[in-house]
Amino acid sequence: MTIQPVILWTDALIFALLTVVLALVWLIRRHEHLLAPWRMVAQRPMAMGAALVLGVFVVIGLLDSLHYRAQLTDSPADAPHYSVEVLSVFDALTSELRARQEKTYSAPLAMQLYAKEFVERDSATVRDYPRLQYGGAHLQHADERLPDITRRTLVGATQGGLASLLLFGLLAGWRARRTQVSVGAWLAAWRQGDLNWPGRTLVLMVALLLVLGGTLAQLASGYHVFGTDKVGQDVLYITLKSIRTGLVIGTLTTLVTLPLAIGFGIAAGYFRGWVDDVIQYLYTVLNSIPGVLLIAAAVLIVQVYIESNPDIFDTAAARADIRLLALCLIMGVTSWTGLARLLRGESLKLRTLDYVEAARAFGVSNARIISRHIFPNLFHLVLIAIVLDFSGLVLAEAVLSYIGVGVDPAMYSWGNMINGARLELAREPVVWWQLGAAFAFMFTLVLAANLFADGVRDAFDPRLGGRR
Repeated sequence: MTIQPVILWTDALIFALLTVVLALVWLIRRHEHLLAPWRMVAQRPMAMGAALVLGVFVVIGLLDSLHYRAQLTDSPADAPHYSVEVLSVFDALTSELRARQEKTYSAPLAMQLYAKEFVERDSATVRDYPRLQYGGAHLQHADERLPDITRRTLVGATQGGLASLLLFGLLAGWRARRTQVSVGAWLAAWRQGDLNWPGRTLVLMVALLLVLGGTLAQLASGYHVFGTDKVGQDVLYITLKSIRTGLVIGTLTTLVTLPLAIGFGIAAGYFRGWVDDVIQYLYTVLNSIPGVLLIAAAVLIVQVYIESNPDIFDTAAARADIRLLALCLIMGVTSWTGLARLLRGESLKLRTLDYVEAARAFGVSNARIISRHIFPNLFHLVLIAIVLDFSGLVLAEAVLSYIGVGVDPAMYSWGNMINGARLELAREPVVWWQLGAAFAFMFTLVLAANLFADGVRDAFDPRLGGRR
């Protein structure tokens, strides 16, 4: 085998979560009362456009979670040796971006380094901007750069537009055949917005994503689109690699938060008495401790454990991954109190309703009452909290990495990018593109998550009455 598959802890949890989500999708499709709210979400143009953007981020994150170690070229076939560097399928797809490393900083779409150096020119040593090894290397003169960038932008946009037109044509033919109408009639209904789903929004969003992707691909083949960092690595590659870290923080932390919040919140509201007092005391004490101190202490403990047991972790990726997992665990342990309080209040109200009192009078067990009457009426709150808290957790990782208690410094993350850009902003001239790239991608992910959360909240919250 030329590669050796590597399964990190976070990889296993990510694909286990994906399996659970697919099972839930299958279950929801079989029950009309579960499917009805999601149909309402699917009819909201803003929510579905945001879902497409989130889907792009999720695909990149999943591709970056398929890890492997490549076989060394000089290793024997009968006893192969593998590299200590852990790569992913995403690394293989973007191998050119990963391999094209310059000497140091270069601005976006530049041909020269960002700082002057002494170079040999015409048998004389002069101080000038050296040419990049990869960025714009196909050009002979600097005045060719702008026409070449314009040409690549137009070619990429045209390719993306043609791909979107092809997909739209296939969609129109498929939907016309499914609904047993002519293609012209379906196109007229699409243009007027008379479909049962936001067809115009989805088609325009897919076209925008394809045009943007085609443009980036064309520019990235000849330039560093977002420039390079201090060690000359392509900032676009670093930013795309950071997507997985943001998704892991947002999703795995939720897996830790939900059982604690649901269990303690419902138990406190339903049983009341000493159970309620103990749980309230627990999360009051936990809220009294600064969360940053707990996270910093836990991360330092894990770091000491890793350094004291180097034989347990055979690669740098495994060491960084276990620190990321520990960060998810401690953030989950410290962030469940808000949802628990909300569920406690709702459980206190639900336990007094007539059908719950009747079930208790007929001798129905507490576990059955909670599973059949309490939790189903709280599910919309849990679902809304999940999608609303996701963006907050992504931003929290950036803040924690900025102050030095986040993910491993060697791991790609937007927080580490922002932390690295902190000193670059003090340079003259200012190196701004690493901070700008991290901000743009983090802003896009968080905005898409919030817009999708709004659609979910409007569809699932019964107090809003199915507001459009």
